[in-house]
Amino acid sequence: MITSNHTARTVVIGGSGYIAGELLRLLAVHPFLRDLAVISESKPGTRVEDSFPHLEGAYPDLKFLGVDALPRLFAENETVAVFSAAPHGASAPLVDSLLENAEHAGARVRLVDLSADFRFPNAASYEQVYGHPHGAPGRLAEFVSAVPEHLAAAPLGRVAHPGCFTTSVLLASVPLLKLGLIEPRFTVVAVTGSTGAGRTPTATTHHPERRSNLFAYNPLGHRHEPEMRLHAGTAAGRPVEIAFVPQSGPYARGIYATIHARLARPADLEEVVAGVAQFYAGSPFVKVAAAGGKPPRLQDVVGTNRALISFALRGDDLVAFSTIDNLVKGAAGGAVQWMNRLLDLPEVAGLAQPGLGWI
Repeated sequence: MITSNHTARTVVIGGSGYIAGELLRLLAVHPFLRDLAVISESKPGTRVEDSFPHLEGAYPDLKFLGVDALPRLFAENETVAVFSAAPHGASAPLVDSLLENAEHAGARVRLVDLSADFRFPNAASYEQVYGHPHGAPGRLAEFVSAVPEHLAAAPLGRVAHPGCFTTSVLLASVPLLKLGLIEPRFTVVAVTGSTGAGRTPTATTHHPERRSNLFAYNPLGHRHEPEMRLHAGTAAGRPVEIAFVPQSGPYARGIYATIHARLARPADLEEVVAGVAQFYAGSPFVKVAAAGGKPPRLQDVVGTNRALISFALRGDDLVAFSTIDNLVKGAAGGAVQWMNRLLDLPEVAGLAQPGLGWI
């Protein structure tokens, strides 16, 4: 695929939101994903750095392109890395148009979609959750949806990265289900930062409403809950019931998930920890705390592609803690990790940044 002597042309569509900004931050230091084009329907012709001043100096001459630029972006036999950071509902038709242009040009596209548009196996499942028709139902069969650590082999070229809440929950729960350690029913309370709601303020995401505040929203009805059940059920080989309560935290980025499950068989904490640690052996971005270790802290992962997981056990009550940065591991970083695998690159390429520490 791509070797150390070459770089892949890279296209980001839906390029003006928080996730796109985080993608651009990661791509600025990626050794192989270069030659960048950024598509934005709302800001064609404007400088990328005007929308993302924190990237000053990284892309001094780069401007957003309009959708009409798509036919000019592909060349015959060229391998192109595509990230879609467009919103739910808008991504599917954009991805469909992009793939049509690439197919017409004879380009080889590796694509990671960060919306919900390709996370479900069929249009009916998507429409039941999101309440509107799917924008490209004929493309659904081309996509695989999973976190990178949970598929041994990379898919053929199309990936739908799960939602940020879903990523945090799956990283802790899937090993437990696969190892037969917990019953297929558990509860989740997860607190997220305001960036998870996107760049446009709303009544519940506006800073004065969230500062020094904490509140639940959409309890037992959040759109990521069906995703969690789908992926967890696939891992367990049977239906899994999940009661999910999301909460809005008074900070910008990060997710802290607490999962309460029941043991399916007798086990001590050392066995649980050893089993999950072995499950993630060789996974560079997942760290499992030792038995009896302290629960993870949010600031230890902010700005990184890492996930920190720890466990507490009393009797048959097992509590798992899973902490990620929603913009990185839960979105842009997970997408770059997937693209590295799709292009047979080192999995850590562009993702080795240390944490931000105090923010």
